[in-house]
Amino acid sequence: MLTQKPLRAVLFDWDGTLLNSFQADTDAYLQMFRALGIAWNSTHLAQHYSPDWHNVYRAAHLPPERWAEADRLWHSFYRSERPQLQTGARRIVQQLASRFRLGLVSSGSSLRVRSQIRAFGLEQFFAVSVFGDQVPHRKPHPMQLQLALRGLGFEPGACIYVGDAPEDVRMARRAGVAVVGVLEHSPVPERLRESRPNALVKTICSLPQLIWV
Repeated sequence: MLTQKPLRAVLFDWDGTLLNSFQADTDAYLQMFRALGIAWNSTHLAQHYSPDWHNVYRAAHLPPERWAEADRLWHSFYRSERPQLQTGARRIVQQLASRFRLGLVSSGSSLRVRSQIRAFGLEQFFAVSVFGDQVPHRKPHPMQLQLALRGLGFEPGACIYVGDAPEDVRMARRAGVAVVGVLEHSPVPERLRESRPNALVKTICSLPQLIWV
């Protein structure tokens, strides 16, 4: 049994977990780095991937005074990208929403992620959503997840979090929430495995079989 108590809520990461966004993210990053004169390629980005993009900037030795410029460039280049949902994600969200309360905890900005959720017609399924620009601390700090739990009104032991990165695992663990890692959606599957989530699934489509009780 994943949770200490009967499962009441399932909370999701967005980018990578429900949205197949890594290639779109990568394309925007590489265009941004070229515009900034930084010689990075997809291998560098995969090595230093983090939901906290400031960690990516640090790894690329980008001075903090240029982070705002980098943010603007990334968003400008990302606008031309059209990432799609992970295969089966819509069906899984609909299935789980019939039995559990659902939440979204994403490092992404509220403007971008909300617009994507609306475009895919998923907004109605999430009882609570917390985005990266709504809090002062990014993953793996537990604040985002704690705010989502407070919004749902459930104790940590009655919830699970589903993500694709080691930061997702550390955030959930600090919040006292069981965490499921999605291996094939992760840009860093070995690091995800090494972070030792409570459970691992191959893809998001495997989630219902893990949690049906």
